[in-house]
Amino acid sequence: MIEVIKKGLETSVQDYPGRLGFWDQGFPPSGPMDNWSFRLANLLVGNNENDAGLECQYMGPTLRFEYDTVIALTGADMQAKIDNEPVKRWTNIKVKKGQILQMSFVKGSGARSYIAIAGGLATEPWLGSRSTFHKAGVGGMEGHAIQDGQHLPVNTPSDEQMRLGEISRSIKAQSLPKFSEDKIWEVEVVKGPNDDWIDDEGHKRFIESAWKLSAKSDRTGFRLDGPDWTFTNKAFDKSPEHGTEPSNIIDQGYPIGAINLAGQTPIILMNDGPSMGGFINPYTVPTIGFWKLGQAKPGDTIKFKVVSVSEAQELRKAINGLCTEDSII
Repeated sequence: MIEVIKKGLETSVQDYPGRLGFWDQGFPPSGPMDNWSFRLANLLVGNNENDAGLECQYMGPTLRFEYDTVIALTGADMQAKIDNEPVKRWTNIKVKKGQILQMSFVKGSGARSYIAIAGGLATEPWLGSRSTFHKAGVGGMEGHAIQDGQHLPVNTPSDEQMRLGEISRSIKAQSLPKFSEDKIWEVEVVKGPNDDWIDDEGHKRFIESAWKLSAKSDRTGFRLDGPDWTFTNKAFDKSPEHGTEPSNIIDQGYPIGAINLAGQTPIILMNDGPSMGGFINPYTVPTIGFWKLGQAKPGDTIKFKVVSVSEAQELRKAINGLCTEDSII
């Protein structure tokens, strides 16, 4: 067991790739916002990439370990210490029974940090996943972020994992995600499914603009502040059931990562987003762009780059290739 002394800010149990196969029933995948960092953490401790770990947002937790184990910290720098001694990210860390991991506020670039524990967390799966879906109150620890005084159940690490803990294991520099140091993130987008509702000027303005990530953002959706959109005649010459606003459309299914245009406000539908609704989606962020969004803070700038579906798939394959033992030194 692991005792939660301080919960941090919305620290939650997540697994990769999350809760798949239930989107048509309204249940999103959830899972880690930055799955690249999450998978590297599991790799360092000898877990399977889909074993459950902790996602820490902006400020990490304080945890007491009630047994000997091995952990890894990846993602944003939350100034982690064990028994008040600083520890590194992107490497495996031996932890003795009774030791305390302390994490603080994010320092520098990034927004989310990940904690992998050898063997993985052993919370009760819900629809095949341990990922926390906060708004429905399912998965994770009783459906919500961890709380002070809770004890997190863990699977016993294997003998092989404990042996690996005796060896220094780190991630090669070329296999690490590159966090933005200037608070500007270039995020890939694919056109559609409703790009024909936006005119040429609207598309040009979207791609060339610097969008600010709003503080009114969470795991459901990332709101963006920027210029107004302009529309084609299709947005105005439509039947009444589509609604009166140019961005209104008869209810349709939303892809994960859709840039959902609510009036003039684009909202990127994230890991816990809705599966359908009555707004157009001129662009979609493919999964390759999600790790960047997961590490962006409110006030950071997001600039978009249009890619094809095949280009997005190739970029995804490249990241998958970095989440293997070949990335360990």
